[in-house]
Amino acid sequence: MSDRTILLIHGLWMTPHSWQPWIDRYTAQGHTVHAPGWPGVSQLGEPLDHAKAPAGLGVQEIADHYEAFLRTLPEQPVIIGHSFGGLVTQILLDRGYGRAGVAIHPGQPRGVLALPLSTLRAAWPVLGNPANRRRTVALTDRQFHYAFANTVSAEQAARERATWAIPGPGRPLFQAGLANFTPKARAATRIDYRNDSRSPLLLVAGGADHIVPRGVVRENHRRYAKSGAVTEFREYPGRDHGTCFHDGWEQVADESLAWALAY
Repeated sequence: MSDRTILLIHGLWMTPHSWQPWIDRYTAQGHTVHAPGWPGVSQLGEPLDHAKAPAGLGVQEIADHYEAFLRTLPEQPVIIGHSFGGLVTQILLDRGYGRAGVAIHPGQPRGVLALPLSTLRAAWPVLGNPANRRRTVALTDRQFHYAFANTVSAEQAARERATWAIPGPGRPLFQAGLANFTPKARAATRIDYRNDSRSPLLLVAGGADHIVPRGVVRENHRRYAKSGAVTEFREYPGRDHGTCFHDGWEQVADESLAWALAY
């Protein structure tokens, strides 16, 4: 496996600290790993402040933030994103960045119509109040257990929430939830599914994910059917939304990177 540059993009309710096991693993393999956080969250190299969260931040601002970072790199990296980071990964590839991309349990772009009840339930702490569009919202232990950690005990989920989670800006969820009712030119989650020139993309689903069930990721994959660019789908049965830090994360990390480096 040749040494490469890797960019990791975290999702909603998380910070780059949640990538630390992946960073350590990839770095030990000889790769250069970058994991800048969303604007306004605790960055790697500083203590994780669980109260530091960016109210009002949207998908466009997050994608622009990572695009600006990509411009500082000497080579195009492999981009790996989780949840809303997986949506941002797709946006960045559509903009022409990345050697290859892996979107793990990605937030859905505009055009994906599936909206399972489990997704609504997991997102309801935010979407249930329109005022949350301009606020940050913290998940309770019970909400985190359902949304991120439904395959482990409530006690383990509570420990994980205390270790990794921060309040999340509500705006990205409203942008994703309303994207199919928003004109395409104004939708922050839009991408060009017919883009033939983008880099290869792997979409990864978890069979037990409540926030982004496998059917949502499968539809996301089908939307690329008319693109000549490489687009593949992979499912890990029994894995929930916390796949990046639950037991067995090493398999997901190794196989995701191996797929990307093959291109």
